[in-house]
Amino acid sequence: MKIFHNTRHAEHAGRQEMFRGRLVDCHEVPQRLQHVLDELNKRPVGTLVQPAADLPLDAALRRVHSADYLEFLAHAWHDWVALDPANAERDALPSVWPLAARHGFRTDAPPLNFAARLGQFAFDSGTPLMAGSWAAASEGAACALAAAQAVLGGERFAMALTRPPGHHAGPNYMGGYCFINNAAVAAQALRDGGLQRVAVLDVDYHHGNGTQTIFYERSDVFTASIHGDPRTEYPFFLGHADERGHGAGEGFNLNLPLPRGTGFEVWWTTLQTAMQAVADFALQALVVPLGLDTFEGDPISGFKLRSANYLQLGRAIAQLELPTVLTFEGGYAVAEVGVNTVNVLEGLGR
Repeated sequence: MKIFHNTRHAEHAGRQEMFRGRLVDCHEVPQRLQHVLDELNKRPVGTLVQPAADLPLDAALRRVHSADYLEFLAHAWHDWVALDPANAERDALPSVWPLAARHGFRTDAPPLNFAARLGQFAFDSGTPLMAGSWAAASEGAACALAAAQAVLGGERFAMALTRPPGHHAGPNYMGGYCFINNAAVAAQALRDGGLQRVAVLDVDYHHGNGTQTIFYERSDVFTASIHGDPRTEYPFFLGHADERGHGAGEGFNLNLPLPRGTGFEVWWTTLQTAMQAVADFALQALVVPLGLDTFEGDPISGFKLRSANYLQLGRAIAQLELPTVLTFEGGYAVAEVGVNTVNVLEGLGR
């Protein structure tokens, strides 16, 4: 297995986020990925590599994100500091947002003020942007693209070991600690590489709203997600069971929300439902946004999986017998996230 490691991830290290109405220290920290690397040193289960420098990354990003959004991200830090030189010492968080057009707010006349543009491209105030955010996020997308290319080249499994995570990022917005949707980059790259049918199986505690939105009207990428009930869990406004796709994508999106407090037995049964739906799609490759925040000790989530259960998850993925790309997503019980991640990877080989 090739594990594409984002060596620039630590350049994105937020100071504070808005969490449930108050400013707190960031949950999404560089130590998350470092714990995985430390565990891989103890239990090597693959080869750590870096993505090639000559990948067609710009084109891959434009396949899943809008040009104006990518342009914004690439220059956001410069524009933030230009707004006030003192901003160089603090992260950027949005404070104003346009609501949907039905409320009378316009998005067809982009504002010049940076604070307003930041709100235009964000859906929460929990995703701090700093000097290294673009470098870290774009290098992470390169890891996802490289992992997809490795699978296209014959690898059975490949992983994008990167942060910030990605599955909450939509076509033209950031949020949920995410800027670039790595899972969507990988899925689209598999399609562009000649595969006709690809599926995304999201096992993060939080619904992958960005991935769903990117593929919602398409029948070539099946999306399935097991996650906390959006009536009580972030991101709240997507992830309900009645969201099944639209237009050509009708029937190609499956949401399986579960209540806070769900234990492994119910979660495992639900996983079997999702895997059967994926198998019925007759796909040629799989992308797994690998969220480890389903762990019982996660500080911002609510399922009750234990470390041994992630070995079982890895085995279940392997039993699909599909070329598979994994992208590192949530998991904020930092001390355990390394063990849980490597357990999944070990399970793939059993």
